[in-house]
Amino acid sequence: MPHVNTRIFFELLAREAPAVEFETPVAEARAAWASPAVIAELEQAKRAALRVRALLARRARREVELSALFETAGDLASLRDLDAVLKAIVRRARQLLNADVAYMTMNDPGRGDTYMRVTDGSISPAFQVLRLPLGAGLGGLVAQTGAPYASSGYLDDERFRHTGSIDRGVTEEGLVGILGVPMRLGERVIGVLFAADRAERSFAQEEVALLCSLAAHAAVAIDNARLLQETRVTLEELSAASEVARVHNDAVERAARAHDRMTDLVVRGGGVEDVASVVTDILGGSLVVLDAEGRRLAEVGHVEQVDEDLITRSRTLGRTARRDDLRVTPIGAGAEILGTLALHAAGDIGDADERILERAALVMALLLLFRRNMTEVEGRVRGELLDDLVAGHVSDPDALDARARRLGVDLGAAHVLVVARHDGRRERAAFWASSFSAVEHGLSTAYPGELVLLLPGDRPEEAAVRVAKELGAALGLPATAGAAGPVELPGGAEAARQEARRCADALLALGREGDGASAAGLGFVGLLIGEGGDTGAFVERTLGPVIAYDERRGTSLTRTMAIYFGTGGSLARTAGKLHIHSNTVTQRLDRVGRLLGADWQRADRALQIQLALHLHRLRGSLTL
Repeated sequence: MPHVNTRIFFELLAREAPAVEFETPVAEARAAWASPAVIAELEQAKRAALRVRALLARRARREVELSALFETAGDLASLRDLDAVLKAIVRRARQLLNADVAYMTMNDPGRGDTYMRVTDGSISPAFQVLRLPLGAGLGGLVAQTGAPYASSGYLDDERFRHTGSIDRGVTEEGLVGILGVPMRLGERVIGVLFAADRAERSFAQEEVALLCSLAAHAAVAIDNARLLQETRVTLEELSAASEVARVHNDAVERAARAHDRMTDLVVRGGGVEDVASVVTDILGGSLVVLDAEGRRLAEVGHVEQVDEDLITRSRTLGRTARRDDLRVTPIGAGAEILGTLALHAAGDIGDADERILERAALVMALLLLFRRNMTEVEGRVRGELLDDLVAGHVSDPDALDARARRLGVDLGAAHVLVVARHDGRRERAAFWASSFSAVEHGLSTAYPGELVLLLPGDRPEEAAVRVAKELGAALGLPATAGAAGPVELPGGAEAARQEARRCADALLALGREGDGASAAGLGFVGLLIGEGGDTGAFVERTLGPVIAYDERRGTSLTRTMAIYFGTGGSLARTAGKLHIHSNTVTQRLDRVGRLLGADWQRADRALQIQLALHLHRLRGSLTL
């Protein structure tokens, strides 16, 4: 038997020749009229070589597939962007299966269908947004059953439930052969990975297995992304919780510091101003403390006028009310409102910081109640002393003087006595009088509708005006005050009280409610109601500037006024009696107006001036 050279097939394998070249040695042997035995042996060698070639090709392809899977695993290990990883998987599926198009759909549990997630090689916009009902089409069936499906000609394949939208999308894309495999997480199908050609194609088992491997990687990528997102969310929640805990801890520490400092202030006898300073030191900003009537008791920094609506809202709520950067907290004891705290915040004020403000309001309420109780106690002591003075109970002047000194009152100094009439609450009026008299180093006592105050000084008119003004503001109602003095103590208090009462009654009778005056300030009425009315002082107060002008200039303004009033205000008759021209009379009267004021001829003033002119004449200082 001749020797057959089969080495040529090894050479073809070595240089990875195409399959068609393996036919050449057999064809050449036939051409050379080789024996059938030789040709049979060459055929056998060719078939063996082609099997080896196919095996090597499959291993090479497997190597490429494994390399692609390895690269995909590497992408998953360094996952940063889920979309980028899914696009890479779909692109590799298209390349490895040598498909025209590869795409991925995801299940939508909320809508009960699947939607297109990623495409590669697609040219149809409608196909790229296609949605597949579960069980419809090839992909819907894979998503529903969790099993791979392939079709060499989808549109003519009766195994699948066709729908108009799916078929239109497939037709527009031009797809014919389609392979779809499930993406699983455990037993749950989360999507489908596809490879498709625009021509008929039957997919081999190895291609199905390869696409299943890529689908498994895609499912892992999606699950990893979910876990990573959950981890990030958990970390963010933990971080947020940690921040909340830190902020809460800081707030608790601030509240503890505030409590300790305010408690220490109360123990050491601090006041409302000290508590306000602690609040601004801890919370920052500016703070004002208002009493129940809205007057400022203390202020740290500067706070503009506080909105009355905000104050009312805070009192209605019984807690802090806010508007922009202003916080308003009521100061109360039970149902009684003692005042208001208003904080103009320098930064963000949280709920915990508002609790500090409310705690400060509670401490201030205690301080205000304590101060009020002390004032009431001291007021009763001062009232009892003044009651003894005005009632004339002075059996032991030395003991009375000692009682006064213990209260900081010097009975030997000049004093004025003020009687104030009002229609306000007796308790509030008494509290105001007690506080006012204590500050002024005087005494006070309260009766229904009336206050009596003994104040140091020798100007009863000024004292009466001041008491009427400040008491009226405190009560929110008009207060009318009469005053007498200076009072010789201890014996003159009772008479001074009677005179001050008459002054107050006179003011009310004259329609001057809310005003204050002494007998001297009431003009001729004061002469009638005052003890030992001083006519000289009345004349001086009423005509003093005119009399002084006459004495300095040698003029006759006083005489001209008397004749002018005596003629009923006639310029001509006045000029006739004085033997001067009417213009001269007018000039003299203009001078009087500049000295006494433009209203000197007003009816009430004219009456007082005429009385003063008569008294001046009776004293022999004026001749007509």
